[in-house]
Amino acid sequence: MIAGAGCDIREIKLSAKPAAMLEASPKGTVPVLVLHEGAVVDQSIDIMRWALARHDPEGWLGRDDPALIAANDGPFKHDLDRYKYPDRHGADPLVHREGGLTFLRELDARIAPEGQLCGSARGLADAAIMPFVRQFAATDPAWFGGLALPHLKAWLEGHLGSALFASIMVRLSPWQEGDTAVPFAIGDGPSGQIQ
Repeated sequence: MIAGAGCDIREIKLSAKPAAMLEASPKGTVPVLVLHEGAVVDQSIDIMRWALARHDPEGWLGRDDPALIAANDGPFKHDLDRYKYPDRHGADPLVHREGGLTFLRELDARIAPEGQLCGSARGLADAAIMPFVRQFAATDPAWFGGLALPHLKAWLEGHLGSALFASIMVRLSPWQEGDTAVPFAIGDGPSGQIQ
């Protein structure tokens, strides 16, 4: 949305992945960006960087932290998955909740001075990490609400209450072959298909 790159969006039901998605990206995870020339970008952070490299009106790339994003996408995501879905992973959710909490405390301390992860304005690091913090908080809202993480909570509430967040949280029916294209994030930037 920030980059203004237009695309056609397809909502995917992960328990019924369409053949077209698996053809484009055999790894079978979302999101998947299929560019008009056929190239495929199938990691969230790579899609974000691709779009921002073409148009970055708020300077998000200047507020990037690859190491912090890697810690989020690696160890924190590992703990989040096992906290949120312990039966699927054969894990003790409380052990992984504590592991995730360690990362959240680091984020809280980092946000404290200026309100965002890389300064006073939102940037790529915030956009890349916030959805995972949101999932963690939603797993047990009462427990999360009792935590002493004032800066992280204010940061999360600010992002969740933003016009940007409201504009991207569209509800769509799962895509099926032959469905009409649904335009998303129309702007002046380059376009593609996102699944």
